Amino acid sequence: MNYKKIETLLKEMLPERRLKHSLNVSECAVKLSEIYNCDKEKAAIAGLIHDCAKYFTDEQIEDCVKKFDIDLDPLEVNNIALSHSVIGAHVAREVFNIDDEEILNAIKYHTTGRENMSLLEKIIYMADLIEEGRNFPSVEELRELTYSGKLEEALILSFNNTIKFVIDNNQLIHPRTVKARNYILGNGIIHSSN
Repeated sequence: MNYKKIETLLKEMLPERRLKHSLNVSECAVKLSEIYNCDKEKAAIAGLIHDCAKYFTDEQIEDCVKKFDIDLDPLEVNNIALSHSVIGAHVAREVFNIDDEEILNAIKYHTTGRENMSLLEKIIYMADLIEEGRNFPSVEELRELTYSGKLEEALILSFNNTIKFVIDNNQLIHPRTVKARNYILGNGIIHSSN
């Protein structure tokens, strides 16, 4: 399915502002692909589709879980903020006919990250956070790191911010986020003093 067909289908699935966000993420992911030498077409498609399940009703979620035999973990059950990425990867395969595992994984892990992320997964994770429509306290620092070739440092800052936010709001931390953070630090990809 080509980009324009995907965009047309997404217009039926997402509110206008979320579609705009998805277009921005796609555009940002392409820019990051140029910086980090990643496949631009895959980045564009993953960025565009990443939130396709974000506005599913409880009934749609239940239908997808049954139809595609999705195994949500305990933190994802009844939590669309976390489950939309996992469900979205299945929707990308079944509705948008995406069979590229790199794209599907970039969609699946764009919310939590994971241990040993691929370059495309990192790009979609960061593009989702730093696209031009985003505005939160550390977004400029994240943009500066990401656009200056310091992708891992940006990821660590993002994971740290997420973990702090979740703790401050007395919520459960998804283990994938902790593992993603620890993987980068534990493998000396960047130094923990940064």
